[in-house]
Amino acid sequence: MRTLLLAFTLPIALPVTAFADDGHDHVGGISSEAGTAEIAAFDIVHTRIKTDGNVAIFHMAVSGAAGEARPTPSGALAGAEVFAYVWPTSLDAGAVGFDPGAGILAMTATAHPDFDDTPLFDENGDGDRGNDGDLWHSHWVVLGPDEACGPGALKVIDIPEGATPQLPATWPGLPLLIDSPGWQPVLTAETIEVHVPFVEIGAVEAMSFDGVTAGLRVNANVHAPLLCVTDVFDIASGDLSLPGKVGE
Repeated sequence: MRTLLLAFTLPIALPVTAFADDGHDHVGGISSEAGTAEIAAFDIVHTRIKTDGNVAIFHMAVSGAAGEARPTPSGALAGAEVFAYVWPTSLDAGAVGFDPGAGILAMTATAHPDFDDTPLFDENGDGDRGNDGDLWHSHWVVLGPDEACGPGALKVIDIPEGATPQLPATWPGLPLLIDSPGWQPVLTAETIEVHVPFVEIGAVEAMSFDGVTAGLRVNANVHAPLLCVTDVFDIASGDLSLPGKVGE
């Protein structure tokens, strides 16, 4: 496992041509060598963001079955594990309702059986909106460094007690810069996609991006830092340089 380090200084453009994997063509975006992650479900082979009208399609393909691996339940929030497919972007956090310049904005698809952070939605359809964190669901998160998570490691940025940052309307009430917009990830064989509508699609088309598969963990004290990136399974670019261009 690798620590997720900040490396947004020297972008290195990796191949962005067609990549073939088990008979499937992955065109454009970032092509990655298979076999660089121990868990096939998180072994990235292709990452892409493209637009269709006012919708941005966040796409990732892996060498195994996307979404197959999920954390083992621990029965408690403290120390709970989170697995995530992550698209870090250069898009300003203000574009989705956070304070401008708040940190690194990323779209994520996550699963975590020990807690639910989508209080507005009933993903499993059983009438209880608080028991389906184990199903894959989407978030916007704002990431930033915190040495308390490990040297050079990132966390989902905490909201200090008493602070009143700008937050999206679907903020789930956690003391974190996180949004739970309710866009259901689409998982098909080796791919996972999140379809995200935007009012101002131009800013999306101008951004750059990368792909990461990662494990996060809730602090044992359930206190700042609340949610750290603890394991990095794979990075599409290899160095988190955000070489991807939307639509290319």
